[in-house]
Amino acid sequence: MSQKTRADGRNSTATREILIRPDVNPYAEGSAEVRFGNTLVHCTVSIESEVPKWLAGRGEGWITAEYGMLPRSTHTRSSREAATGKQSGRTQEIQRLIGRALRQSIDLKSIPDVSLKIDCDVICADGGTRTAAISGSWVALARAIRKLKAEGKIKNAVQLRQVGAISVGQVAGNLVADLDYLEDSQAEFDMNVVAYRSGELIEVQGTAERAALKLDQFNNLVNIAFTALDQVYQAQDRAIKE
Repeated sequence: MSQKTRADGRNSTATREILIRPDVNPYAEGSAEVRFGNTLVHCTVSIESEVPKWLAGRGEGWITAEYGMLPRSTHTRSSREAATGKQSGRTQEIQRLIGRALRQSIDLKSIPDVSLKIDCDVICADGGTRTAAISGSWVALARAIRKLKAEGKIKNAVQLRQVGAISVGQVAGNLVADLDYLEDSQAEFDMNVVAYRSGELIEVQGTAERAALKLDQFNNLVNIAFTALDQVYQAQDRAIKE
């Protein structure tokens, strides 16, 4: 696919510019601001000294997530969901995805009897908010674990596996990575891929919006995702080393 095919000149596997700024919230145990192009998400991690009742006495911790979009994160103002009294199905689905993805990054037995709560607030949405939220939250989680270990609030050795996420799709017949809003709105097929840096898939969400994919196209999309994820992991590396 030629670079001229995409409006911003990127080739098929290139992401938008990824910037992850850690420790943006002085009150949270861990935090990061993540930017994929114009998409901007603020991620924090907070610790609570309790776990869900169904986990009590099992010697395990828990990780859960909440996700929300600010009223002017999109082209027109939308009401805060708190004002309507309920979360949309989309919001619930995304925050469950974030929680599932981040739980895969850690052995929950290494953080017994504590919950780590991730909050992802979308400041500006230009496509890929859920994948940006996962990628940024992993950095916030890594920073939180480091801080909590230093403070003695987590006593066990914690091995954190690196997790990233990226969107891919078929747009105008071309398979591409990291869709912005315009590409996402025109995609024939779009998919979100969550994976370990070591190469194993954690979760794949794919939908035929206008056209179904053949198996070889699906496999090509997954390969494109893994190539693009290298750029995500590098941005995470820079952030956790700061």
